[in-house]
Amino acid sequence: MEKSARIQEIKKLMKSNLLTNLFKYWLKAYFSFGSLLSLTSVFAVRPNIVLIMADDLGFADLGCYGSEIQTPNLDRLAKNGLKFSQFYNTAKCHSSRVSLLTGLYCDQAGGKSLSRGATIAEVLKPAGYSTWMTGKWHLSEQPTDFGFQKYWGHLSGATNFFSGDKSFRLNGKEWHVPRMLNGKPFYTTHAITDYALQFLSEEDIDSHSNPFFLYIAYNAPHYPLHAPRKDVEKYNGAYDVGWDVIRKLRYQNQVKSGLIPEKFKLSPRAPHIPAWSDIKETERHWEAKRMEVFAAMIDIMDQNIGRLLTDLKSRGVLDNTLFLFCADNGGCPFERTRGRNIAPWDPDSYWTYDASWAQVSNTPFRLYKQNQHEGGISSPLIAHWPNGLKVKAGSITRQPAHLIDFMATFIELGKATYPRKIGNRQIDPLEGKSLTPIFNNEKRDGHDSMYFHFGTDRALRQGKWKLVSAKGGKWELYNLDNDRTELKDLSAKYPQKVSQMSKEWFNIAKNKDRLKEKALKPVKPEVKLLSFRKDTSNQIVD
Repeated sequence: MEKSARIQEIKKLMKSNLLTNLFKYWLKAYFSFGSLLSLTSVFAVRPNIVLIMADDLGFADLGCYGSEIQTPNLDRLAKNGLKFSQFYNTAKCHSSRVSLLTGLYCDQAGGKSLSRGATIAEVLKPAGYSTWMTGKWHLSEQPTDFGFQKYWGHLSGATNFFSGDKSFRLNGKEWHVPRMLNGKPFYTTHAITDYALQFLSEEDIDSHSNPFFLYIAYNAPHYPLHAPRKDVEKYNGAYDVGWDVIRKLRYQNQVKSGLIPEKFKLSPRAPHIPAWSDIKETERHWEAKRMEVFAAMIDIMDQNIGRLLTDLKSRGVLDNTLFLFCADNGGCPFERTRGRNIAPWDPDSYWTYDASWAQVSNTPFRLYKQNQHEGGISSPLIAHWPNGLKVKAGSITRQPAHLIDFMATFIELGKATYPRKIGNRQIDPLEGKSLTPIFNNEKRDGHDSMYFHFGTDRALRQGKWKLVSAKGGKWELYNLDNDRTELKDLSAKYPQKVSQMSKEWFNIAKNKDRLKEKALKPVKPEVKLLSFRKDTSNQIVD
């Protein structure tokens, strides 16, 4: 066999999990040491991938994105990596998970059923990657039905952090939540990390192992607001100054760090939120306490990310691991608290926070989870990869990107192939675009249009222009180059732009996202007034 033909044969077979180690010895029999180093370098550049998604975490909830919450591990990743200032999600839990996993818009992929989408795991596994997941699934069936070789977590959209629910699974089988796990009281965030570390340990991962894809979907800081007492007490008094002051401080931090240019002004407190000074002292005490719990949940998540980083470093694989952290939507405005008198470290408690603190989470933007204004769809994205990033450590990129871009990125880096069909599923063409040009400090050929939809909230972004409608209200138009916080509606000034962009939204919604007729109704001519603070409806937990 000719040498070039043998190399091609090796490249093909190296993707097999079963034969990889045998080829290390077989290669030595065919080539000199120098040739072996040259050939194996082809595969060494394929990174491990750790993708972490937080739940209901706003744009401004991390220290490196302006927050007072202590997140030293994520801050360190950002300091040594890359931060995105214009990274988008879908403004909702399940739809963001669909887009993250498939590289398609939610309904384009078939929604929760993934009937027209392939998952990242299903694409990377045939390319030789080990595929594992821990945490919240919130889609149909189970992760082990969609390419993940190992899974621990809950299938539900939210769970009790101390006692769990009946949806917990380990590798496809029911898993009953114990009172203690690994010598400490059960707490979902800790357990999600415990099993991620267990999967790494079971495979004895090191720098010579096949690459792995690990998807961690933390349920924190989604309600109910639960955290151990010592973690909550760490923030005693931190929020006594109220949401107006905390929001201004976060904005100042964002401007000072360069994350938010000063030309983008802080959006005003929403009319449905009272001034902190206008509420009763007893209410101020209650409001400060629930924000302390929210902060503790994020702090605990960061501590657990630190555990994961320590493990990866000890195995010698951190430098060649593409580590990504994002969130599924902005801060959640739903007031659904039951029982203020039950402490948040008691499993029987059920606290939430509402629009008042959610607007702080989404600083400096407007609106929240479900809405397609910037407050609902803007996520932090931190990228860390010592062996791969070509940008200056601590850089901020202002190039827009979306959850749908992960799949294309991993296909390129993992030398994988996007499928046309998996089983009985006909897979839609890939929608996302690779982020690797941004990682290489290059200008990316971005999306002509970025489409957003959830319920009666809609948006379309084309370059600097964004068209958006809240709750079926009138189209609003913003120039995001000048007005990222969406304070000056230009729809009356540029009616042709509104017409052109709205036609494109409906084109994508009907022909690509396949929305049903009831979701394609025209917008109403007036702005919809939104009210959140008294929402106590018993909607499905999401």
